[in-house]
Amino acid sequence: MSAATKSAPKPAPKSASKKTATPAPAPKPTAAANGIHPGSLLSITQLSLDEVSSILALADKLANEPLSKHAELLDNRKIALLFYESSTRTRTSFELAAKSLGAMTTLVSDKSSSIEKGESLKDTGLTLRALGAECIILRHNASGSPYLLAQQTGLPVLNAGDGMHEHPSQALLDLRTILSRLGKKQAVDEKTLDGVTICITGDILHSRVARSNALLLPRLGAKVILCGPSQLLPPEAVQLSTGITLERDFDAALKQSQVVMMLRIQKERLAGLQIDLADYQRQFQLNDERYAAYAPNALVMHPGPMIRGLEITADIADGPQSAIEEQVSNGLAIRMALLARALTGGAA
Repeated sequence: MSAATKSAPKPAPKSASKKTATPAPAPKPTAAANGIHPGSLLSITQLSLDEVSSILALADKLANEPLSKHAELLDNRKIALLFYESSTRTRTSFELAAKSLGAMTTLVSDKSSSIEKGESLKDTGLTLRALGAECIILRHNASGSPYLLAQQTGLPVLNAGDGMHEHPSQALLDLRTILSRLGKKQAVDEKTLDGVTICITGDILHSRVARSNALLLPRLGAKVILCGPSQLLPPEAVQLSTGITLERDFDAALKQSQVVMMLRIQKERLAGLQIDLADYQRQFQLNDERYAAYAPNALVMHPGPMIRGLEITADIADGPQSAIEEQVSNGLAIRMALLARALTGGAA
């Protein structure tokens, strides 16, 4: 048991609420402070660019070597996947990544566990630790919950999406996809994406993917355009980071962009917002006509799940400029690297 584990429980962070308000600068955890294990990844902002480069390099190594080379890297290590929200890509990706490194995994969901009976996140985390879990991958509908779990358990915690806050592993896999498709080096610095404009379009307000990408990509020199209707893109979003601009006209945003990242309308989070989906589709859907007219060579991305026919049409999603399946593949490599970092310090 680590010293961090033995320390007295710390108060829950104030950000551990059901929902965050309008996007604002994310908290910046100090990995070694507050009892948080240094192998945790709670926010993309906790990583220096050198650490981002290291994770990308490790992901590249693990993805390109035979399975037999790393199949015992995490031999019999115990990893818990604690999911309070539905997930296909992230959950499966983390689970396959863990198993490909030789780890044992267990899935705990809110629908089939003591969580359904009202058990707290703290008690569930402590129970998993008592059962031998050495790392917890957490998806939760409350922003800030990974900080709470990391502080209370002292275990490495990987944030697999917390409320409307962050999704740091998605930002890393998106970055790996962009660098690969644009022919950039994976040893990133402040100028790696100089001259590259990335348009993120859709439900920015509720998107933890947009938030993590908006916090990461400008640090590499990218210009990030956030695009969407006022209900889903508040003016305050421009404060997320330097290098961000807001644009309501999707066609104007596309004209400037080498990469366009589409987002799903998160109906489950609209909470009374009135969105005219027909009007949204007319103004913000990435379709063949719009793509050909304004950004015929742009790289197309989507974190999923996609609603074909709403934010993106099938011909674009399946077209030659689409990197959507590549994003999913890159997720496996990135998550292998994050697990190796969490449990071995990255010694792969």
